[in-house]
Amino acid sequence: MRVVVIVGSTREGRVGDTVASWFARVADRRDDVEVDLVDLAGFDFPARLPRRATAEMNRFTAAIDAADGFVVVTPEYNRSFPASLKQAIDFAYDEWHAKPVGFVSYGCGSRGDGAVAALRVVFAELHTVTMRDHVAVDVMAAEPGAADEPAATALLDQLVWWGEALRVARADRPYIA
Repeated sequence: MRVVVIVGSTREGRVGDTVASWFARVADRRDDVEVDLVDLAGFDFPARLPRRATAEMNRFTAAIDAADGFVVVTPEYNRSFPASLKQAIDFAYDEWHAKPVGFVSYGCGSRGDGAVAALRVVFAELHTVTMRDHVAVDVMAAEPGAADEPAATALLDQLVWWGEALRVARADRPYIA
């Protein structure tokens, strides 16, 4: 199953790339997952939504379209997620439909639970299936590691189950939004 891991923060000095790399390494040890790391900091998105999609917007939506499922790695900013992540999510629409989405969140003390709660609402509107369990890291305590692997494994188990089920369903009958 092809899983896109999205690094949602573009802030200088962020730890999102470290958290996402850790999660990708955990996922790479599985034989049922192929990971594609998509770092939003590596895109040159426009400041305003243009009338026509730019090449960078198309590159992002092509990665979303090609995936069987997603894991969004997000910090928590003021009980929500970063604007850079919302902007990118909104560039795609049909590409998200009938696919599973999991979350790896981080924060200082909060572990990013508020960001995940806010993202669940957004992804429900995009006709995705969000995973019940998520990985939550308190970056003030430590970087993610062995203690977080059971949560990552549970998330990946759910993501693979839903990803395979939804891939079959989409092939049998195209999803209608």
